[in-house]
Amino acid sequence: MKYPFIFDEEQAIEAILYIVQNVNEPTFHRISKVMYFADKAHLEQYGRFICGDSYVAMKHGPVPIGTYEILKSVRGDGKTSCLERAKSAFCVQNKYIVKSLRKADCDYFSDSDLECLDKAIKEYGALSFPDLTELSHDTAWHSADENDCVELEQIILTFANSKQLLEHLKNPFPD
Repeated sequence: MKYPFIFDEEQAIEAILYIVQNVNEPTFHRISKVMYFADKAHLEQYGRFICGDSYVAMKHGPVPIGTYEILKSVRGDGKTSCLERAKSAFCVQNKYIVKSLRKADCDYFSDSDLECLDKAIKEYGALSFPDLTELSHDTAWHSADENDCVELEQIILTFANSKQLLEHLKNPFPD
């Protein structure tokens, strides 16, 4: 299946801020895992990822690669076209800890985006590094080689409604 989503860097910056402002110890890892669980919930319920990101299977679980590039760029070792906007939104301390410099602009999110972000923050935001890693090592993560993309179909196959969702994404406008 052709990847049906378009990554929105500006919305990803706001998602980073939103998560940072609502969890303790907002590290790259915690932000990535909260985003993964929020995206999974949103995909299952509403048929799309929040920011249109794609996921890579890294050692400690799935990582939203566009969001990760923004985080790395602010840290000083990545490339993103929205670096100045990101740098005015947050900073990175001690290599992995993210500090907000302003409030998240929730106008970038739909009600369903915020619903899934809030749910993921509540359920996963306070979990430990090992717990987040273990929980995110689902069948979708296991289906990919390390540092390769986690195929959207594999994420969808973790859902009860996988057949219907796959059909919808393959043909969103049936006759």
